[in-house]
Amino acid sequence: MSATHPLTSYDAVVIGGGPAGLQAALTLGRMHRRVLLLDSGEYRNATAEHMHNVVTNDGRPPAEFRAVARGEIAAYATVLVREATATAVVPDGDGFRVEVDGERLTTRGVVLATGLRDTLPSIPGLEPLFGTVAAVCPYCHGHELSGKPVAVLGSGPHVARVAFLLERIASRLTVLADGGDLDADTRTLLADAGVAVRAEPVKELVRTADGARVVLAEGPDEEVGGLFVAAEFGQRAPFAEQLGLTLLPSGAVEVDAMARTSLPGVFAAGDMAHTAAMPGPMASVLMAAASGQLAAVALDAELLGRDHPAPTPAASA
Repeated sequence: MSATHPLTSYDAVVIGGGPAGLQAALTLGRMHRRVLLLDSGEYRNATAEHMHNVVTNDGRPPAEFRAVARGEIAAYATVLVREATATAVVPDGDGFRVEVDGERLTTRGVVLATGLRDTLPSIPGLEPLFGTVAAVCPYCHGHELSGKPVAVLGSGPHVARVAFLLERIASRLTVLADGGDLDADTRTLLADAGVAVRAEPVKELVRTADGARVVLAEGPDEEVGGLFVAAEFGQRAPFAEQLGLTLLPSGAVEVDAMARTSLPGVFAAGDMAHTAAMPGPMASVLMAAASGQLAAVALDAELLGRDHPAPTPAASA
């Protein structure tokens, strides 16, 4: 498919150029589906210097991962990749209309892989550290802090679990309650495990050669090699709301076991969606790619069913 003469009608439009969208485009391309991949250039892990816990890619920079994937997808003639931002997805007859750069494109099916947007606590100095010194996932960023002092920021019930995930990794653990109140059960769990709690509000985070210095409203500063924070998150793109898709309490789009959303013809992949059986989305490159493949296979199967409907068994006499 020529990039200089793109089609205006597709079998599938994949929106999102992260691991989920890239894998969905690759899978559909291998089945010779006419595919448009729209990549806005915004990624949840854009601030991360390296990916971890990704087999064969442990330690690879995310930008390099995307570049390699783009190169592989380029071998499939029916897939077109555009660096553009879709603004609307609207049901249109048996398919959908996708608006992008003033154009109106039509597609038989849609894979949403637009991801989530994190909202961090409003602590001065935190945002510049996010993705390097500060992170959300111990599975992705914990090992690199081996033998270093680590802090967990927050006062919710999650802090004990995050701390215990790190207890075999960190040299010392501290919960920074930032002026919040830890419930009695959480305090007991942390005390029994020897995890220190600093109740004072956090005034500022300052990058250091070894990580960060936590400046607190009272008492001495806290030197840490890394910091884990529970960020609030929401849908990065407006399409779930535009299409009236069912959302879960987590704020993610609800999908079934085959990545189907509540609207036929629309599939969702990556951390923007999960099944009701999961407590929340998984911020994982591998999980995102796997869900992208699943969404692509399910969409391909749906198109196949439309084109070649199974014969209806004859009624018995």
